[in-house]
Amino acid sequence: MSSLRSHDDTWDIATSVGSTAVMVAASRAAETESDAPLISDPYARILVAKAGTGIWESVLDADFVGKVAEADAEAAAIFAHMNNYQAVRTHFFDAFFADAAESGIRQVVILASGLDSRAYRLPWPDGTTVYEIDQPKVLEYKASTLAEHAVTPVADRREVPMDLRFDWPTALRDAGFDPALPTAWLAEGLLMYLPADAQDRLFEQITELSAPGSRVAAETAGFETDDERRRQMRERFERIAERFGLTDSLDIQELIYEDPDRAEVDEWLDAHGWSATAVRSQDEMRRLGRWVLPADFDPGQDDDADQGGFSYFVTAQRNS
Repeated sequence: MSSLRSHDDTWDIATSVGSTAVMVAASRAAETESDAPLISDPYARILVAKAGTGIWESVLDADFVGKVAEADAEAAAIFAHMNNYQAVRTHFFDAFFADAAESGIRQVVILASGLDSRAYRLPWPDGTTVYEIDQPKVLEYKASTLAEHAVTPVADRREVPMDLRFDWPTALRDAGFDPALPTAWLAEGLLMYLPADAQDRLFEQITELSAPGSRVAAETAGFETDDERRRQMRERFERIAERFGLTDSLDIQELIYEDPDRAEVDEWLDAHGWSATAVRSQDEMRRLGRWVLPADFDPGQDDDADQGGFSYFVTAQRNS
């Protein structure tokens, strides 16, 4: 962990961890406007346009990757990969919620929701309540920005303005959450920003609040384990940022807790009353035809290959 993070730090949509939500929304906007999109998020561009984070607004420029390619073809491939990854991740967890709704679950909790727009864009069945937990300023920005454009949620959307490192279960109950009902939980783009012990505590709290039949989905924290490759990538992006006047862009690696003792999410869940399945993100990207990284970044499909930098998508169901 770098000096940019502390155990009680806070942020709005344009700073620190908050700005990563803009990055994800920018990728959703780019995907939505592509020729053959995996997902549809008509609100992503609205949420990014006035966020004030610099580089991620640039992703909204359809010619941006082409301009980057003129300067550095490999960097352009990495940018394209980043967008593809976000599209595949969103597609995977959209399907998770569709399956949960089809099973009869009508209570949803999105942890560290950021600029997630699922409460507004997914076809939720009548009677569905979506709880969004995040920093107060992040929730305020999303709600006010979409309201300015007369965008209203499909589900009963309830904000829980609370840092997940504090007593969010009490705040969630106060917002109307019923632990006796089966719930669909999502931890997407979250775990890498938590220390290992906080990750364990988060899943302990989820388990305590989950009735039998509840479901949980999570993106694991994938870390780049090759220090030299990480240094090269940082230098490459610094050159691109300088060329395009994006010198104030944030180094995401500086926000992440790289803890070697972090539990494997599927194993932890299996040991605590859940039945879990883990899908390698690169396998899902290949399945959907979205793998574009240069060969030296590709670990292949060998289970023994170096998986540094690649995450897993985990889903689980609470046992009776």
